[in-house]
Amino acid sequence: MKLLTDENRKKIVDALFYIALTIELVLMIVEKSELPFTYESYVFRATFLLTFLAVLIMKHDRKEWIFIAVIWAIAAVSYYICGKNDMLRVVTLLMAARDIDLKKAMKYCFYVCIVGFMLIALLACAGVLGNIVFVFDYGRGVGEEARYTFGFGHPNTLFSSLFVLILMWIWIYGRTAGVLPYIVLVVSSVIITVLTKSRTSALILAATIVLAIVFRLFPKLADLKVMYILETLVSPVFCIVISVLAAGWTGAMYVGDKFFWNLGDLYWKVEKVFNYRMSTIYYEAANRDAVLSKWKLFSARGTDSYFDMGFVRIFYWYGIIPAVLLVIALLAVIYMCWKKKDIWTMILIFALSVYTIVEATFVTRYLGRDFFLLIAGVYLGYYFKDKGESDVGKA
Repeated sequence: MKLLTDENRKKIVDALFYIALTIELVLMIVEKSELPFTYESYVFRATFLLTFLAVLIMKHDRKEWIFIAVIWAIAAVSYYICGKNDMLRVVTLLMAARDIDLKKAMKYCFYVCIVGFMLIALLACAGVLGNIVFVFDYGRGVGEEARYTFGFGHPNTLFSSLFVLILMWIWIYGRTAGVLPYIVLVVSSVIITVLTKSRTSALILAATIVLAIVFRLFPKLADLKVMYILETLVSPVFCIVISVLAAGWTGAMYVGDKFFWNLGDLYWKVEKVFNYRMSTIYYEAANRDAVLSKWKLFSARGTDSYFDMGFVRIFYWYGIIPAVLLVIALLAVIYMCWKKKDIWTMILIFALSVYTIVEATFVTRYLGRDFFLLIAGVYLGYYFKDKGESDVGKA
């Protein structure tokens, strides 16, 4: 009698995956709060082992096993050189997500996040944990500002948490939602923007909602190839180019690196647009290793400083080769979106990519923040498994 049937195999893999996912989500929620927790590295190892075991139990053909071995080898080299196991954890989670019920998993993430974020806010409002509002000079040239946090530690963290919920709602419900839910969405976005005063991020959120409304009203636009071409030009092309320019300009201004032209006042005009985030590339990175001239094929140990501008941080934290692999994976997901006419996943790619130019919320050790990994895992899995078109991108 065959002990490990296909049905049992699927149940075991699903159980391992959801245990790992739940742990990552809970850890992410704890990290967003002001609750101290110092055992993240042990938890990360546990979730990696769960997803690693899931991948081993899953059925793969020879081609897929070769691909898995190559990707694991590259991730292991990255781990050995730079001392960060994030890439190894990410690629293993992506592989383990291949066969999940994507709609179910996204809803699970959505509602776990809602419960967790509400708990953080309630504890702050009750005076148990965290502050409701911070009055502080945030360095934006306007002096002290009152910006709400509701227990999330920083107003931008509060905004990014609501941003994530909105993106998940758009993907799960946006394609079929009526007028009233969209009105609630717009009003909620205005309220959170007023409370947190996260100006740059608010513009990205507004553009995302406008795109969602347009594609909800005109669903036939999803059939146009030009939509997918335009998004590819935005992400990853535009996002990577802007980030390379930012790292290069910063090196030219602060380190004296040779770059394309003498910037003069242009640098500071661009800096103002980015709310002086480019300067943090130089000032916040240990040994100034985040400027373009210091980028390496694989990053080095000690390159673990935190700063905004997420795409720059990817190159700084992990190196050029891991960043290129990320771009290739993103292009593969975009191609699958085009094949399946899934414009709603493209909206998420647009929002997350443009947001990551200026913020680094999704460049993190906490994989629970990166809900898009679920979508990417399933979509990349389509290259190795014959699935029907009907279940892609539908929620």
